[in-house]
Amino acid sequence: MRAPSGQGARIVATARGWIGTPYVHQASCKGAGADCLGLVRGVWRDVIGREPVEVPPYTPDWAEARGEEALLNGAAALLRRVGADAARPGDLLVFRMRRSAVAKHLGILAETGAAPSFIHAYSGHAVLESPLTPPWARRIVAYFRFPERG
Repeated sequence: MRAPSGQGARIVATARGWIGTPYVHQASCKGAGADCLGLVRGVWRDVIGREPVEVPPYTPDWAEARGEEALLNGAAALLRRVGADAARPGDLLVFRMRRSAVAKHLGILAETGAAPSFIHAYSGHAVLESPLTPPWARRIVAYFRFPERG
């Protein structure tokens, strides 16, 4: 297991502080409500600082009907892509829930090694830490690293 250090450790600790926050679409308020993007936005604010862009309203399907990769493209514009072999705690995971669908779920890698896990806001549940089981892992389409605090 690669223990988180530096900024990665701060990201994981901050994300864990959101655990139990109810799932609320388009929200980003620790303890009150968050969706997967709202969790990432909140962690960004707590660890890095002011959000770099204003997030426009979005639907729960993430423009799936139009085939737009809004979430994946947004992550690519603001974060540094890393390979799966270089992923470490604190990195952002982008998921494609179905093979032919657009990417529409985010999580933060919390643990690696024999018992990998990630923190995410899961629709119908809350912010939680889940095992990164093979069914979840095979849905990952990209790994990104947050920028260093400026």
